[in-house]
Amino acid sequence: MTQIVRKKLDLKKLIKELKSKNKSIGLVPTMGALHQGHISLIQMSRTQYDVTVATIFVNPTQFNNPEDLTKYPRNEIEDLDTLTKAGCDIVFIPSDKEMYEQAPSIKLDFGYLETIMEGKFRPGHFNGVGIIVMKLFGLVEPNGAYFGQKDLQQFKIISTLVNEFELPITLHMAPIVRETSGLALSSRNTRLSEEHKKIAIKLHHALTQAKDSIRQGNSIEKTINNAKQSISNCTDIELEYFEIVDFKTLQNISMPNEADRLALCIAAHVAGVRLIDNIIIEG
Repeated sequence: MTQIVRKKLDLKKLIKELKSKNKSIGLVPTMGALHQGHISLIQMSRTQYDVTVATIFVNPTQFNNPEDLTKYPRNEIEDLDTLTKAGCDIVFIPSDKEMYEQAPSIKLDFGYLETIMEGKFRPGHFNGVGIIVMKLFGLVEPNGAYFGQKDLQQFKIISTLVNEFELPITLHMAPIVRETSGLALSSRNTRLSEEHKKIAIKLHHALTQAKDSIRQGNSIEKTINNAKQSISNCTDIELEYFEIVDFKTLQNISMPNEADRLALCIAAHVAGVRLIDNIIIEG
């Protein structure tokens, strides 16, 4: 039976009881509008920990675009039904006021990661991500936490938090779950028409073509330029960035053999909806 909790105090009581019974806890933070990608995280947690806690909270502090926050899809009833069917043990659904009694007075700075890709195009985003994740870590005290590969840079941010604060939490990054077309599953996909989804698939096509280009021995510069040119041919896509970086550090590299693994990352707007995707390949 899935327990629904809305107050921090109630959650703390539950966690204290679980800890007294030496139960291990897996945490799956979400912003709702759940899809199969989220469910894969729940399933992974259930195989590795005694209790799985999911959170549903559209975190206002990580949205640098107020319109994006307003339009972010919300469907609590469907989400709860999905989590119950997936076997999630506890769902924490706080209000904005419950999580932020007052505006945060601290600012987290993640250095280089703030200046590239998501950090560059969404100023303040990672500060908001870092604050809410630290709040959730403090409330749930998980043994492990699950995040999706699609938000690769976010995973690096959270890894930085865990390492810098020496938190006893194992982070797990789950592979991207895709539609049969190749389009990465995203809560934002609900805002796309079927016609626009067909256009959005071109982001994945650009990534796979770039992967093939690297495999064929082409330079990173040529591969990136070709990918950008391919995207620019579609007037319905507004490209923000296409980068090929060291998977470990997300630093730019000039040659594929400079890193053990490469991350090919893209962000673009399709019909006013911002989408991200990536592919990881051996260098």
